[in-house]
Amino acid sequence: MSENTVDTPENNIEQNGKEPVYLKFSSNALLMELCGRHDAHLQQVEERLGVQLVTRGNQLAILGPADQVEKAKIVLEDLYELLQSGLPVAAPQIDAALRVTDGLLGAQLRPSDLMGQDVILNTPNKKVAPRSVQQHVYVAALQSSSLTFGLGPAGTGKTYLATAYAVQGLIQKKYKKLILTRPVVEAGERLGFLPGTLEEKIDPYLRPFFDALDDMVGREKVDKWREQGVIEIAPLAYMRGRTLEKCIMILDEAQNTTTTQMRMFLTRMGEGSKAIATGDITQSDLPKSQISGLKQAVQVLEGLADIEVTRFSEADVVRHELVARIVQAYEEKDRQISMKLDSE
Repeated sequence: MSENTVDTPENNIEQNGKEPVYLKFSSNALLMELCGRHDAHLQQVEERLGVQLVTRGNQLAILGPADQVEKAKIVLEDLYELLQSGLPVAAPQIDAALRVTDGLLGAQLRPSDLMGQDVILNTPNKKVAPRSVQQHVYVAALQSSSLTFGLGPAGTGKTYLATAYAVQGLIQKKYKKLILTRPVVEAGERLGFLPGTLEEKIDPYLRPFFDALDDMVGREKVDKWREQGVIEIAPLAYMRGRTLEKCIMILDEAQNTTTTQMRMFLTRMGEGSKAIATGDITQSDLPKSQISGLKQAVQVLEGLADIEVTRFSEADVVRHELVARIVQAYEEKDRQISMKLDSE
């Protein structure tokens, strides 16, 4: 964290008659990392918060509206603290700190509380950290509970963080196997009509998992793990009758499971195993007359010991910022249609 905040340094800068806030840092090298190449990190903060940031030696001046200046101060101090602890700071970390600060200004928690070592998921190719308050809650749930439900729209990191947690568990030998599964209903095609072996038929439906695994582990290691059975692709129907010990099971697109399928999946857990089910209850592709297994499971199980439910919203979307606006626009349209139907 910065060593101190100075109100009136020698090289005074004024904007609209207001005194800027100055932060003083102990390491010029870390300050350069905080600023980013060609001050890219500072520009990211300026554009998001509408402030002006000016460096003077080992000091940084923040100018702008008082509330936004305070947010910028929190973001910059906490990112500097992350750098001091040896954690990387790049565009994703800047975005995460800004998201967290928007929701936490005036609270006791700060970005550094939600982005510290205890919530970092370590994978061979990268360190994965939460990028929103709810993502932090979700990671904490993954770490503490045997069964975790992640609910919410696309782009909120449900599958990616679950995969990162699983990879870390495999590396640490906490789990001996990662089982990936997903109900195959969204494409409107039956598996028998698709070319190739059963595994080749299933692979396209699990592409989000493999994209995440390639990012965290690398294609060569992923292929090796699959050959060794460390990663297993298990069609949901083929899991019946199994008891899985010291395994981590991830069920993606769980809103498309029937109640029977969900119950079967959840009861596969053996000693030392963990189950994660992710999905968006509002986007079920099941026939309208059929109840979603995910929806029912949350209703029945929420509140029980060792079970956690994390709910995301469009505010937690961490893909391209346009994705959040798209999700929000569609949800607003759905609400309008629902209200119209209710009034008829």
